[in-house]
Amino acid sequence: MAEDDANEQTDARLRRALRARQTAGTQRAKKHRSDWTGESAAIYCRISHTNDDDQTGVERQERICRDVAERLGLVVTEDQVFVDNNRSAWQRKRKRPGWEALLSEASKGRVRHVLTYHPDRLMRQPRDLEELLQIADDHDITLHGQANRRDLADPDDRFFLRIEVAHACRSSDDTSRRLIDALIDRAQDGRPHTGRRRYGYDKTGTMIVPEEAAIVREIFTRYLDGVSPVQLAKELYERGEKTAEGRNWSAPRVRDVLDNRHAAGIRVFRGEEIGDGEWPAIIDRGMWREVRERRAYRAAKLANGKQPSRFYLLRGVVTCTGCGRIMAGSGGSGAKYVCTRHTHKLDVPRCNRVVSAPILEEFVSDAAINLLERLDLAEAPTPSELSEEDQAAIEADRRELDELKDMWDNQELKTREYRAMRKTVEARIAEVERKMIVRPTAQVLDGLVGPHARESWAALKEAEDYERMNAVMRFLFAAVKIKAATQKGRYFDYGRIDIEQNPIWF
Repeated sequence: MAEDDANEQTDARLRRALRARQTAGTQRAKKHRSDWTGESAAIYCRISHTNDDDQTGVERQERICRDVAERLGLVVTEDQVFVDNNRSAWQRKRKRPGWEALLSEASKGRVRHVLTYHPDRLMRQPRDLEELLQIADDHDITLHGQANRRDLADPDDRFFLRIEVAHACRSSDDTSRRLIDALIDRAQDGRPHTGRRRYGYDKTGTMIVPEEAAIVREIFTRYLDGVSPVQLAKELYERGEKTAEGRNWSAPRVRDVLDNRHAAGIRVFRGEEIGDGEWPAIIDRGMWREVRERRAYRAAKLANGKQPSRFYLLRGVVTCTGCGRIMAGSGGSGAKYVCTRHTHKLDVPRCNRVVSAPILEEFVSDAAINLLERLDLAEAPTPSELSEEDQAAIEADRRELDELKDMWDNQELKTREYRAMRKTVEARIAEVERKMIVRPTAQVLDGLVGPHARESWAALKEAEDYERMNAVMRFLFAAVKIKAATQKGRYFDYGRIDIEQNPIWF
């Protein structure tokens, strides 16, 4: 009796073991390669735009993967080939459409095998592997490379895959660090950033292409004359001119030229201006700044996607003396300039300073015309040389930059400390060099100075060329200051107006 009980217990244990193995499913079951014949497979190919050690093209990767599929008897349909050409897998924010599509197919159970040239083509971040492993837990997926295969349900294979991806991740991080260090060195040396060719320069970004440089100067000059990017693009197209990529000109391409600080010899790193570049400038710094101001207020004009009912001639110039803020144009009961300090804050008193726009604009326009009648462009200043004191200050600051670079190279300074200290020193250099910048008088005031200034101004008004009129106002006047009102009623108090003139020669 005891023997029968023991046999029953043994049989029950065997049945439980069998059911446990069946429940575990594919995570415990080992299939022979002969069992794969006819099973579905997907191919994934990727090549990065960075300098990976292996840059095998995606077409060759697919050919190799198809040979592996044929050898194993796997079936790969045309819609199960996923490609990410020039897509880096180590950049965490980079989208990989082919990879996402592959995961989508695998999660639906349509893929039993994934073939790739090498696992690092598939994933170089641990999170990519874990995402694939999670899907493999439900759908029994085997990963095939050129030299080996990994059963994603096998703990040992999962372990080795995690090690391989960790090595790939470390390699990617090393590559990233080297690239960043190289970019920092180029920026510190004032060398241009690499990339697509900039219009007006050769591929190195250091040599001017004379024919293109002439067009760059034309674009800047005519833009200051009030010609829109749309009109400039149309004229360049009609003349048969091409962009740096050999394409036809369009308004966005013209705006790219106007926004390109490289043409002004300005070195930019991570969106910030860090100093002068070691290449010749096509546009002088004064013209660049004038265009930037013009671009800024044109952008504000179109920010809401619609044209305002009225152009405020003194936009960017009218200033509230109480708050020190620029007063904005406003409609409502009548055109006016309004101080917008704390407009939307209920717990802070509003300024509420207001001045009539038509009367103020007429008054300031008369002041501008009187000034234009007395100017002579023949006496326009040219860039001045720095004093010996300023030159000595710049040389001392440049020596300090070299010392900071040496300390950073020797790891005596952390990168964050080095960048902060370098930024402070470069700001001092820029402040001194700003003395040599001369505003582009000839471009802004051309045809508007002399005894016929009033007639020329009236012609601009009749043509509704308000943008150029505003540019002239901003050129002549640093600010039109509005003081607090001393009287109530409809009487306009001209004593409230204080016009601050920019430094201008006579």
